[in-house]
Amino acid sequence: MGLKRRLAGGMLATVGYMLSPLSWWNDLFVNVPLALAFAWIVSLFWAAAFTASFVVGYWLTNVLGLVLLHRGAQDLITGRERRYSRKDLARDVLVALAYTLLILVLIKVRVLRPLPDYLPHH
Repeated sequence: MGLKRRLAGGMLATVGYMLSPLSWWNDLFVNVPLALAFAWIVSLFWAAAFTASFVVGYWLTNVLGLVLLHRGAQDLITGRERRYSRKDLARDVLVALAYTLLILVLIKVRVLRPLPDYLPHH
């Protein structure tokens, strides 16, 4: 059971790392596109919600990534399950908050915007 848990933990940690803000280089290729797709879908129904939905989508991917990374690394290293504490969650949320501020700046300077704004207008 220990080896199986370690292998599963390694896979979970890898997915978590790819989603987490710790992989800043991959953030642009994974989290931002996922959050942007989420915001585009939401903005098709409610255009004014673009910024808020982008932030929510980005937060969801980052926090999920940090949680998966933490859980997977614990299983990988120890081979046994450990409870995810409030302290662990607080740390993960603070890291995600720092990245959220960056996303808000990118939206404010219009580097990121609703999908129709990228298309030519007739």
